[in-house]
Amino acid sequence: MRYLYWSLIILFTAAIILFNLQNLDSVTITFLNIKATLPLALLVIAVYVLGMTTGGLLTAALGQWIRGVRQPDSASESDRNA
Repeated sequence: MRYLYWSLIILFTAAIILFNLQNLDSVTITFLNIKATLPLALLVIAVYVLGMTTGGLLTAALGQWIRGVRQPDSASESDRNA
């Protein structure tokens, strides 16, 4: 099983290196009159990482909000018990 994991790591790393080597063209992006020119591969990887981060944070926040909605309000419950 260890060799399978090593093979997958090597394959994944080779795919990333190949992607980077094939996408060396520079692209210019603009956001709020701020312009940046960077390699396409770097932009794609940065957007992917940003998407993972914000997606994880959004999922965690939604889970917390749903748990908050499902919990009974402690103030209204103490009024009913009094």
